[in-house]
Amino acid sequence: MKKILTLFAVIGLIAFSSCEGPEGPPGPPGSPAAAEVFEIEKVNFSATANSEIYFNFKSQTYLGDVVLVYRYDGPDPKTNRDIWVPLPDSHYYNDGGLYFTYKFDFTQDNVRIFTEGYGLSANPIPPDFVVNQIFRIVVVPGFDPIVTGKSVSKLDYYEVIKKYNIDDSNVKKLN
Repeated sequence: MKKILTLFAVIGLIAFSSCEGPEGPPGPPGSPAAAEVFEIEKVNFSATANSEIYFNFKSQTYLGDVVLVYRYDGPDPKTNRDIWVPLPDSHYYNDGGLYFTYKFDFTQDNVRIFTEGYGLSANPIPPDFVVNQIFRIVVVPGFDPIVTGKSVSKLDYYEVIKKYNIDDSNVKKLN
């Protein structure tokens, strides 16, 4: 009796697993996600205390998107190409102790760029690190539409914009 029940169970399992219905209607066409770059100019931080700046995105980012932030560090003297330093970016005293760090976090609506430091009231951050700073924010789609065998270093701004075909001359200003 057990063998007959097992046989019927196997036949029923095969019969039900091979059933197929008609294909459903196609879903709505999606638009390919595109990476974007935003630039923020004339950002000023406190030289003597931890400080932060918020910037709202002009359009909402989506769950799963990745946000990368870079700080302008001047032109490269050899190539005259702009140097973009990825955040977080830490600066240290000569003895190796942490002086201050640029950091960031983000939501779907905004990005917060901030400084954290130690003993800043006694040893302020130099003006060229806190006055008129320029930042670039790269929003990379959570679903990467460009499939390549080579991974991209998120530390290299130029590698990121090349991979995502971003027109570097058409950066959107946030302020």
